[in-house]
Amino acid sequence: MNVLLSIEPRFAEAILSGTKKWEFRSKKFRIRPKKVYIYCTKPVQRVVGFFEAGKIISGPPSEIWEICGAESGISYDEFICRFKHEKIYAIEILKVRKFVSPIELNKLGISTPPQSFTYFDTERKI
Repeated sequence: MNVLLSIEPRFAEAILSGTKKWEFRSKKFRIRPKKVYIYCTKPVQRVVGFFEAGKIISGPPSEIWEICGAESGISYDEFICRFKHEKIYAIEILKVRKFVSPIELNKLGISTPPQSFTYFDTERKI
């Protein structure tokens, strides 16, 4: 199973350039994804690449920051402001692939961008 994450352009670029090694979410995946596709939000509004998910760790924001903060691609103040939940999830970013040409969601069989993430299964060559 694959997952599609909605990610702001500056964070999507940091993932694709290799400077961001962890992606954070406040909701747990029900199914562990094989590949995590990156839907770059406005103004791009395209799928720009994907990465393989490494380990997924969880805990209070302060603990996650201690483990992942140096490779988070986000400042401490912004991290704390965004993640006020009791428990958050950090997804390790491995083997990133950037698409030469960003693709539209419908090529993945998805009609609307997810609020946070959505699952999908595809055998199509992208």
